[in-house]
Amino acid sequence: MLLKNTGYSVKFRKKKIIFLGLTIVLSLASLVRGEEAKELPKCLLDPVCVTATKMAQAEKTITQKQDVIYDEEFDRYTLGNRNIAEILKYQPGNFVNPLSRNDANWGSYGGLGPKYNVQLLDGLPIDSFVDDMSLDPWAFDRAEIQRGPAAVMYSNYLTQDFAGSEAPLAGIANFVTREKIEESRTRMFLGYGSWNTWNGRFYHQGKKENFNYFFGGNYEQSNYTNYGTPNSWLNILNNPEYKKDKLYLKTTYFFQPDDDAHKVSLFVHHTDHRGDVGRPNRKFDNAYDTVNAAYQNQITSWLNAQLKGGYRGYYRNWEEDNYPTNLALRERDGVKQQIVPADLTFTAKHFENSSLTFGTDYQYAHYETYSEVNGMHSQMNSSDASNLGLFAQENFVLSKWVFRLGGRYNYTKNNYDLLGGTAPQVHDKSWDKFLWSGGIKYNATESLAFYTNAGSSFLTPSAKSVGGTLMATDFGVPGKNGQLPNPDLQPETGIGVDLGTTYRITGALQAGVRGFYNKVDDAIVDNVVNLNPSQTKSVNAGKATSYGAELELKHQLLKSLYWFATFTYTKTRIDNDVDPDQDGANVPFVPNYVGNLGLFLDLPWDLRVSPYLHAVGKYYDSSSKSGRRQFGPYEVVDMKIQKGLFKGKSYQMNLNIELNNIFNRKYEMPWQFQNPGFSAFGGFELNIL
Repeated sequence: MLLKNTGYSVKFRKKKIIFLGLTIVLSLASLVRGEEAKELPKCLLDPVCVTATKMAQAEKTITQKQDVIYDEEFDRYTLGNRNIAEILKYQPGNFVNPLSRNDANWGSYGGLGPKYNVQLLDGLPIDSFVDDMSLDPWAFDRAEIQRGPAAVMYSNYLTQDFAGSEAPLAGIANFVTREKIEESRTRMFLGYGSWNTWNGRFYHQGKKENFNYFFGGNYEQSNYTNYGTPNSWLNILNNPEYKKDKLYLKTTYFFQPDDDAHKVSLFVHHTDHRGDVGRPNRKFDNAYDTVNAAYQNQITSWLNAQLKGGYRGYYRNWEEDNYPTNLALRERDGVKQQIVPADLTFTAKHFENSSLTFGTDYQYAHYETYSEVNGMHSQMNSSDASNLGLFAQENFVLSKWVFRLGGRYNYTKNNYDLLGGTAPQVHDKSWDKFLWSGGIKYNATESLAFYTNAGSSFLTPSAKSVGGTLMATDFGVPGKNGQLPNPDLQPETGIGVDLGTTYRITGALQAGVRGFYNKVDDAIVDNVVNLNPSQTKSVNAGKATSYGAELELKHQLLKSLYWFATFTYTKTRIDNDVDPDQDGANVPFVPNYVGNLGLFLDLPWDLRVSPYLHAVGKYYDSSSKSGRRQFGPYEVVDMKIQKGLFKGKSYQMNLNIELNNIFNRKYEMPWQFQNPGFSAFGGFELNIL
């Protein structure tokens, strides 16, 4: 591998020492300064969150650790892969790892793989693999990240794709769009960068009496670059090309101008993404639709009701060729996913700051794939899933103490019409499960708090694991290669626990420590049952555990200098009593450490500079000890530069420059992808008020 050499190990140790040294120096400087910055950024103020309880809540009344990233902050980040997961890149416990601009984020959360985190859009679930590539960050007011065992008020997301469903055991990320528009604003951007990348963006927000709205669009095209390792299966022969269009709008109507709790809103987002992956007959054409509708009403002084519904449509089409034999077209394949989430929640306020939240949610998902060979259309897979949940959670505030306890009943049913081109032996399967979650927080002083949380989760088996692509009677039959059914599979069940403290050392300096432990039982693995021909069968085998610690510092050192540092250490292990090759292995996609250091520098002449150091330890792409590949360690330095050019009473023109991977670290990633190295992107942004 590129990174496994003695010289690099020495360099890495030196860089790690530099990273820790810079953090210590900034920390000491924080303590010896005589005067604090009087103006604090939003991230250092006491944030108000909606994710933990579905209602606006001060951080001190929430037991879980919450992080809030406002749009002013992530406007200073670089998003080299055009993926909104990169907004979460510098948060403790997160490993963000998009494979390319055209591929999903294969990272990890809280020491577990990508399917043990749920992402939300205004409280309704979205796909953390696909929607992160689709949604436009200019639509967001903020991102709220809940670390650790999630509240029982949020369900699994029925993606039904190759990665299976997604569960909120290790945390939740909620992207919140704007609702209350305080002033009219227009943003326009035109930029150019590496790999002949052109980008144009437009955004406008406004209000008329009780009617608030915003709309926008984004167009980008690029002659992208080779993002595969040498001689990889990707076999990129020439520069891939892509074009991506985004259109979105949101309208919110407040029934009373001074009442934010009685409102109705609609958000619509559409993305087209088309191009090729570097060969003549490897074109793709994808479309993503996202719709959210919501109604909220403060029925009485103590009872609030929220009704939300949405639609997610994922339509992906791509070509396959005969490489390396020739470049002729072999077939066209496609995937169609349609998911409808809905949520009805009631919140009853009592005892001043306490609340009881209860309600129900529902999801319906349809998943199908097809293949076209020589003009013949063949449907390969077709399945449906539905999920019904009932939940209740009490958040009781008693003086300096906060107590949280909740439960959820979940019923999930899957129907399998077609798997691998044939009707499966198992046509349907259902599971029901009771889940729980609880937490305690003690606000010792206005500056010091301690908290602990625990909760459970579950993940249902994929359609392929239960129904198989073969019949049970095909066991051992020559020529019958594929997956045998296992209707007796049990869901993966998980338990998560965390313990932490937050301390405001001074008004402008905050520190936090959090320890976590996660365990997944009845882990589902594919076991080879017949070597000739090759047949596999999914079984429940053993458990996966992860534990670790997160450290963070945030400080407004000067009025013109804000800095942060985070470090996460994680230890993982898989215990598999069925397959010795997996017994004792590490959980895939989880680095043993992730460290971040970032600065916001506001300099004279209207110049803002934001450099970042991102350090990642070693991780693996498989739970097979004999077949896995190691990745990392590596470090990447990025920088965002913003220069005000000229401004008037109602407008300002800025120059924005993004420098990604400044030291050109072309490190390997899973599935023979690699970071393509240094890239630059710059452009002009016009703001009109």
